[in-house]
Amino acid sequence: MAKTSKHGTAERGSRVTMRQIVIVVVIALSVWFVLANTGTTSIRFWIPEVEAPLWFVLAGTFVVGALIGWLIGRNRRPR
Repeated sequence: MAKTSKHGTAERGSRVTMRQIVIVVVIALSVWFVLANTGTTSIRFWIPEVEAPLWFVLAGTFVVGALIGWLIGRNRRPR
């Protein structure tokens, strides 16, 4: 059971932050968007053109964007 302070709120380690809520919402919306788009698409990598399922392209784009965001956030100096 989480310990509470004298004001009746849970200690810092057990609270859900706004950042965590936003991350969960973005991931849920991204998963929904990927699953809603299941067609096939053409992708041009400068010269070669490949056919791929749209869900695969969207999921890959999301993963690459999340990785870049994580790397940028990790390299920030603490305030």
